[in-house]
Amino acid sequence: MFILVNLKAYPCDPIEVATAARDVAEASGARIAVSPQAADIARVADTGVETWGQHVSPNAHGSHTGSTLAEAVADNGAEGTLINHSENRLKLADIDGSVRAAERADLETIVCANNPAQVGAAAALGPDAVAVEPPELIGGDVSVATADPGIVEDAVAAAEAVDPAVDVFCGAGVSTGEDVSTAGDLGASGVLLASGVAKADDPEAVLEDLVSGI
Repeated sequence: MFILVNLKAYPCDPIEVATAARDVAEASGARIAVSPQAADIARVADTGVETWGQHVSPNAHGSHTGSTLAEAVADNGAEGTLINHSENRLKLADIDGSVRAAERADLETIVCANNPAQVGAAAALGPDAVAVEPPELIGGDVSVATADPGIVEDAVAAAEAVDPAVDVFCGAGVSTGEDVSTAGDLGASGVLLASGVAKADDPEAVLEDLVSGI
């Protein structure tokens, strides 16, 4: 089970979260990654935690002011990237372009989707994983795996029908070890979460609870 902590643009200390994630991962043997703002990727990666970008743009080197170049994300220590998060939606052609850009830079990819139908379409683009995250549950107190377990099961089935090699993760409201365990029982092989760790007074304690569900 993969746990990816997205720090979004929250006013947290990315090094504190990264250090906690590294320590919990080392102690538990769990795979935990942190996805900070692009400007913080290098210093987060320097902690030794597995580091992911929050986005890469669907372009190569060139005249692309304001883009997040996949090669720059990789050169600064990231090992993977989110694509098409619900807070940074892309057109289908641009999702494909971002996946290809990430592949070019040897970054793992997770393409986010709102529902099982979108999961199937995303899986057809050949990312390493897709993540189903109903927008109405993002940032809430109830995990998608509890609020709507059917959407997780349907997402797993949708990806399996298109490409069995694509992993399925789930996100939105995940905050406890029980949420992680339930997600695994529904067929997910990873979870995405953000505020549950980024806004926590004690990120390490939250992470320890999360890995207890693996």
